[in-house]
Amino acid sequence: MGYMYSKAEKSVKINDIDLELIDVGSGPALLYLHPVDGVSAKLPFIEKLSGQFRVLAPSHPGFGTSTLPTGVITPDDLAYIYLDLLDRLDLEDVTLVGSSFGGWVAAEIATKSTKRLARLVLADTTGVKFGSHLQQDVTDYFQVAIEGLPALLFHDQKIGLEAFNGLDFSSLPDDEVLAFARNRDSFCLFSYNPNGFNPALKRRLHRIDIPTLVLWGEEDKIVPVSYGKQFAESIPGAIFNTIPACGHYSHIEKPDEFTSAIIGFANT
Repeated sequence: MGYMYSKAEKSVKINDIDLELIDVGSGPALLYLHPVDGVSAKLPFIEKLSGQFRVLAPSHPGFGTSTLPTGVITPDDLAYIYLDLLDRLDLEDVTLVGSSFGGWVAAEIATKSTKRLARLVLADTTGVKFGSHLQQDVTDYFQVAIEGLPALLFHDQKIGLEAFNGLDFSSLPDDEVLAFARNRDSFCLFSYNPNGFNPALKRRLHRIDIPTLVLWGEEDKIVPVSYGKQFAESIPGAIFNTIPACGHYSHIEKPDEFTSAIIGFANT
């Protein structure tokens, strides 16, 4: 928040959806899928990646100013929308990157088709149930008050408070406050029942047939490192790396390490 979301200057029509889209930089295409709190062209990692890639970062349907048609209710639905986006823009050899909830959607995409993808990066991703039905694999985001989000999502409390504008929503532009509320509402639609996973996704991960990097903050309080390792072990040939002194939002808390990992992976 504060700089975590700002309205994009561009939109693209995908069937009946007006999709808000950041489109910056030049070079090989990189599609970035954001977590619950959205994405902004002001975020340092976007600028850093745009020096190497043409970065496309849509706001998911129902997030930011992207429209949400009736019947789009699961990350599985979002995956097909983004496959249509890749076709609509005629992109090839795409580096697909997803953070948290966006990683869940990215994994759904890669289990369906990798025709237009060259590689996959999953950062602090949710979406899979590894434990028993009695075990909570992922911290329940919906049980945390807004005041608790900086400490939950970040290892460095100072960075977390800055990201959420010091929790002073009264000083933010109306469109940013509206986006924050709308994002949380839509995230509830897509992620609440079942809470934080698709029961079918675990059985599909073996279908991912492109080089995959699973990247994790070592101090992630939402999804622990052990969960990340299980995710990587479920994808053929996937590499697992961690970022020290970093929480769940590695793209914001450690933008240099986050972008360096992606660029290094893309260049090998």
